[in-house]
Amino acid sequence: MLTKITIEEISDLNPDAMMADGFDEAILGMCVQFGTSPLVAYDYEKCINILMKRDGMTKLEAVDFMEFNVIGAYVGLNTPVFIML
Repeated sequence: MLTKITIEEISDLNPDAMMADGFDEAILGMCVQFGTSPLVAYDYEKCINILMKRDGMTKLEAVDFMEFNVIGAYVGLNTPVFIML
């Protein structure tokens, strides 16, 4: 059985990995690509659901917010990724 990676383990693998504030419950794990440091990977749909539940957004509002304010907030090579399952 697979266990979920912890924030501490993420920090051990890449201390410079950025995280999206308020979306810890949507962390899937880490993703790797040859020649780069591991990045935090989030479940896109879980992020949308967090915005809807936590902030009272409609689905459309949550998607707009996610696209512009979260995914659009590129902060360099350690920016997290968002996976659409």
